[in-house]
Amino acid sequence: MKIASLVVFVSLTAAIVSADVAPPVDMSTRARGASRVVVAQVADVQAQFQTNRFGDQLIVSNVLLDVSETLKGSPTATLRVSIEGGTVGDLTLKVSDMPAFRAGDRAVFFLDGAAGDVQLPHERGRGILKLGADDRVQGSALTLDDVREQIRAALGQGAR
Repeated sequence: MKIASLVVFVSLTAAIVSADVAPPVDMSTRARGASRVVVAQVADVQAQFQTNRFGDQLIVSNVLLDVSETLKGSPTATLRVSIEGGTVGDLTLKVSDMPAFRAGDRAVFFLDGAAGDVQLPHERGRGILKLGADDRVQGSALTLDDVREQIRAALGQGAR
C-alpha cells in the first residue's frame, strides 16, 4: 500500500512539474513571429510613469535605438522601444523578465509594433538578446554571427 501511494505521489508530482515548464522558444520561432528584428545600440533611455492596459501605473523606459543592422522588416536609422521597468527620481521598478538598459548597450531586438511609432519587445524579455563587447549574447555561447545565421535561415534568406 505504501509503495502504491508513493508511485501515485511521484507520478502526480512529475505531471505537475512538467505542466509548469514550457518548451523553450527557439530563435527561428522568435524571428518568424516578430515584425522586425534589428541589431542596435541604445542612444538614450527616458523612464516615466505610464498606465498599462490593465489600469496599473508602472515605470516604463522609452529606449531610443541607433539601428546598425536590420535583419527583418523595413530598414530605419532609429527606433523607439518601450520596455517595462526603469527609474524615475528615487523610485526604481525592476521587472524580472525584462532587461534594464543604459546608453551604449547593444542588443539584438525582436520587435512588434505598438501604438504610434513605438515598438515593443516580441515575447517581452525573450525578444531582447543583449550583446557583450565581444559580440556574444550575454549568458550564452552564441555570437552575433550565430544569431544572424539562425535568423536568416529561419526567414529563408540564406547566408550573406
